[in-house]
Amino acid sequence: MSKSLYETLEVSQDASSEEIKKSYRRLARKYHPDINKDAGAEEKFKEINAAYEILSDANKRKQYDQFGDSMFGGQNFHDFARGQGNVNLDDILSQIFSGGFGGFGGANFGSSGFNGFSSNGFNFSNTRNQPNLDINAQVTIPFVTAVLGGKHSVQVQGNHYDIKIPAGIKNGETIRLKGKGQSLGAQSGDLLLKVSVAPHPQYKQEGDDLTKKFDLPLKIALFGGKIEIETLQKTITLKIPKNTKNAQRFRVKELGAFNRKTKTYGDLYLEANIILPDCDSMPNELKNALEKYL
Repeated sequence: MSKSLYETLEVSQDASSEEIKKSYRRLARKYHPDINKDAGAEEKFKEINAAYEILSDANKRKQYDQFGDSMFGGQNFHDFARGQGNVNLDDILSQIFSGGFGGFGGANFGSSGFNGFSSNGFNFSNTRNQPNLDINAQVTIPFVTAVLGGKHSVQVQGNHYDIKIPAGIKNGETIRLKGKGQSLGAQSGDLLLKVSVAPHPQYKQEGDDLTKKFDLPLKIALFGGKIEIETLQKTITLKIPKNTKNAQRFRVKELGAFNRKTKTYGDLYLEANIILPDCDSMPNELKNALEKYL
């Protein structure tokens, strides 16, 4: 849900009253017509004052936080303000906010995008101007949960939700919780959660494939052998050939991330990190042999 009044005052949506007042004073000084002679400064000054009138009033701010820019006919506040021409913005905002939503009755702003408020609140005659009741939020999901799926708890606007995460979800995807948005009368919007996957200290992902480094003792790297490795899905035994090089990669099929479109798994690439012994702890005979033959 767009909240351009906060952008106008250059504050975050959770800004305190004191932060809003401080930013307003700074911007008002910057764009005051007696100080700033640039073209557009006066209009910017009017926008700042109108935004502050709403956000500095606890009741008006609460209404705006609930409905956002849908109160301005679906426009952001900058476009709405510019569309008023020489009309007094303070008068219009007073009409919008007087007495809460029940006080809207009869308001008709024509070309500004407001037409036909009912005495019970929003009742736009054009579906294009229907209030947007959806809530948009960000959610950060642990890497393992994103790969394997599972449950994740999230708190949005004071409400707690346990959401089901499908295996294979990726950065930028959106989870929709129907009916968990804002409510207006019998209407309810949806909660739209944009996913951000937290990084993992051991795994990297490219498409559906995963890469993980594993420590490999020098003895096994030189002479071959087996080593157990814990993966996201299970513990596997990896066979290491003789003369394995540092950073050499081993492919393990279908132990990568799940692809929800193809219903298939990517691969896991295990990258060897050869651990060298402490030379100072070696017996002299071994050190001499190594210096001679390596």
